[in-house]
Amino acid sequence: MAVNENIRDLAQKIPLLTVRAGPRDGEKWVQRLKEEYTALIKYVELNKKQDNDWFTLEANEDGTRWHGKCWHIHNFAKYEFDLEFEIPVTYPQTAPELVLPELEGKTPKMYRGGKICLSVHFKPLWAKNSPHFGIAHALVLGLAPWLAAEIPYLIDTGMIPAK
Repeated sequence: MAVNENIRDLAQKIPLLTVRAGPRDGEKWVQRLKEEYTALIKYVELNKKQDNDWFTLEANEDGTRWHGKCWHIHNFAKYEFDLEFEIPVTYPQTAPELVLPELEGKTPKMYRGGKICLSVHFKPLWAKNSPHFGIAHALVLGLAPWLAAEIPYLIDTGMIPAK
């Protein structure tokens, strides 16, 4: 699941974050959330320009719990999944663990509870770029490549019914 050139180019267009703050950091966390939303809005705009809208996302009031949908198109069929994650208290040093609950147990590239496995490729990249990476970067460099690699495999092996 190496990051291809298109994904890398897209990720470079997403603003890097500057505020080093997590959910326990009061006003600094509010500043960080503003940067997170700015980066997410830019990523959504870039996706829409490429006709590649593939997720919806919203947060609770304090920005610590996020949920939405993500989808992947395979053989002209849309496969949609619930997406959820919490911001860890050690954020932004620690990336959020992205969860697709309905895929739990269907692939070895997933941990208990439906957390997708990003440890080999994405987490070292996150650690190298902390605190500049945010939620948008986790989606473009973590979730999107994971979906592109895993969903076709899960369909082809019958773990997800073909549509």
